[in-house]
Amino acid sequence: MDQEAIFARCLEELNYALTEPEFNAEKTYAILKELCVAFRVCKGMAEYYRGEKEERNGEGVIRVCYDNGREPEEVLDCRVVLNNLMIVNCKAFRAKGSEPWSVTERARISMVERLMVNVVGRIRMAGLIEQATLYDDAGYSNFRFFTLLTERLGAAGRLPGYAFVRFNLKHFSLVNRQLGREVTNRVLKQYIGAVESSVSPEGTVSRLGGDNFIALLRKEKLDRLLRVLAGIPVEYDGPDGGRIMISARAGIFIVPDDYFFHEYGEIMDRLTSAYNGALRGGGDFFYSNEQLIEEKEHAMRIRQAFPHALASREFLVFYQPKVRVEDGSLAGAEALSRWFRDGRLIMPGEFIPALEQTMDICRLDFYVLEQVCRDLRRWLDGGRQAVPVSVNMSRRHLMDMDLLSHILFVVDKYQVPHEYIEIELTETTSDVEFRDLKRIVAGLQQAGVCTSVDDFGIGYSSLNLIKEVPWDIIKVDRKFLPAGADSEHGRQAIMFRHVVSMAKELGLTCVAEGVETPDQLSILRENGCEIAQGFYFDKPLPVKEFEQRMDRHRYPKE
Repeated sequence: MDQEAIFARCLEELNYALTEPEFNAEKTYAILKELCVAFRVCKGMAEYYRGEKEERNGEGVIRVCYDNGREPEEVLDCRVVLNNLMIVNCKAFRAKGSEPWSVTERARISMVERLMVNVVGRIRMAGLIEQATLYDDAGYSNFRFFTLLTERLGAAGRLPGYAFVRFNLKHFSLVNRQLGREVTNRVLKQYIGAVESSVSPEGTVSRLGGDNFIALLRKEKLDRLLRVLAGIPVEYDGPDGGRIMISARAGIFIVPDDYFFHEYGEIMDRLTSAYNGALRGGGDFFYSNEQLIEEKEHAMRIRQAFPHALASREFLVFYQPKVRVEDGSLAGAEALSRWFRDGRLIMPGEFIPALEQTMDICRLDFYVLEQVCRDLRRWLDGGRQAVPVSVNMSRRHLMDMDLLSHILFVVDKYQVPHEYIEIELTETTSDVEFRDLKRIVAGLQQAGVCTSVDDFGIGYSSLNLIKEVPWDIIKVDRKFLPAGADSEHGRQAIMFRHVVSMAKELGLTCVAEGVETPDQLSILRENGCEIAQGFYFDKPLPVKEFEQRMDRHRYPKE
């Protein structure tokens, strides 16, 4: 077949290929290859750039549809800037020493190149659509990609033998603050690259958002992945150069051999339960098991029963006394919730973790605050020697921009003097929460409401917490309280002594939680810790029993 006939047929096929609903890139390239051979083109290629900057830097995508390996001598090109500012440059090369192209050949090659612009545009547009739906802006595959892959493996019955791992990089916001966004992104790329290498070739890693990722891998590769997640040094090229250790905490679900795939959500439920176990301090790596499934079902039952229980006032407020170490007098109390349901008193450990997973915990906190204010108003009206009462507020409240006004509204509704209310807040784990915490504590202090940081010493940012936030009280976690057998030079005793000393120098009142023995009380007295709370004096008491303690107002000295 002569050149003209080939050109006519290929042109018709190329035009048809470009108008088909399902674009066939492989078929289109085969047509272009035939045209290259017919018109003595030794190499045909297209360059694609998302803008002029990419073109200047040579960072675009190059597609070669034909190359016979001969050295090129002449090039015909067709550079087009598309409506979306993308640039396509199609090039046809004539081999060195071959007969020059005729005017007709040049015209026909140019016509094909203009068609090539459409071809490359279609191919790249398909790629962009895929990129937009299955990948994020940084190039990581996304949750949709991961879901589709899992469903395909599940439908084929191939999931047994695989493991799922959901992981979060530890303290990565601090890395970002230390290195800056640009360097941090490079560190993240390197670390996730190491994760991807540990799960390849049959595994994949996708980004859920921020520094949260999910991986699918053969279970025999799990140990290799966990070594990377446990921590590896990552090089960075910041102002000083150097390396930084990156590690993660993870929830793990190993697919059983007899597992039957129903839907992706079932896997994600198991994986999320394990991941939440790791976040709650169950270890950096937490495995899904049947106990976790039972815990999830228990949490669902708690949340389903909660609205009716709250409306029916099934939640009771108990008061645990706080005692002055110096003279045994009653210094205050902490309000704690108990759930009385079906004739049984349910302890907080059975329902608080479930409510903490949703905003229900905030409703319970305000329920407790309201009951405390009612009791305080009744005590004051009855002439009792009332004491300040502390009320816990979950970290979830920090997202409420109007939390301060909501607290003050309840307190003022019962005309409770502000000095009788203390708000306890726990340490935070993120920069955003930290900023909100500072704002709320400062606002409460201005309103004359006392604030305390609960479980001081558990979070990684404890020192910064008391340096930046204007607390009135710190409650030292029981883990810092020395055991009776601990010598005065033991590690716990030294730490406790310095925490108390630091609090006093900062003008903060120090409360020790979990005091259970006379020896521990003596340690508090020796180190100048003002207030004790714990079973040595009293467990949390129902309101009537606490009122008796309040009327007595003093505990016998040791």
